[in-house]
Amino acid sequence: MKSLRSMLFAVVISFLTSFSAVAQSDMQMQSGAKPATQSDAQKSFEKLKTLAGTWEGSITVDPPRPDVTPGTRGQITMRVTSRGNALVHEMQEAGTPLDATKYDHPVTMFYLDSDRLTLVHYCDAGNRPRMVGKLSPDGKKVEFDFVDLSGGNEYGHMYHAVFTFVDDNHHLEDWTYMTPGDKPMHAHMDLTKSN
Repeated sequence: MKSLRSMLFAVVISFLTSFSAVAQSDMQMQSGAKPATQSDAQKSFEKLKTLAGTWEGSITVDPPRPDVTPGTRGQITMRVTSRGNALVHEMQEAGTPLDATKYDHPVTMFYLDSDRLTLVHYCDAGNRPRMVGKLSPDGKKVEFDFVDLSGGNEYGHMYHAVFTFVDDNHHLEDWTYMTPGDKPMHAHMDLTKSN
């Protein structure tokens, strides 16, 4: 009998708490209270989350590399995870299986760290560069600048990234990789949404 009363009490408290939160939200809306203003980092993150989906398009590399032939196509998959607190970006050559022993398949995570939009790139070079991003004043680009590196730098590391929003079904990605000796290599991807 005592456990039944305890359970009933918990259900009533839960209901009242939920009802109170809904009522408070309704009162704020009726009183004209405005939601808290988003920080620049939050705006940047929300903009990036609109890219959730699968994207395909051409890849060009400068200076040219023998393993990236003209016409190479890339596939990018982006998904929002962790209750909206993280964005996963997975990159691979289009049409290749997800076989980490044969193909490159780097993963990048985006998340808010206090009031900074942070990118951590889990690279096939065995390191994890961290960058911080900002939304351009016109809202059409999110640009990431290098902060630091975890892991070795024997093979170089990712150094810079820019996401350019063309429209709902088209965006560009520009990634800069610093090869050994700090020589930059630039990869440009022109991507359209495939789902």
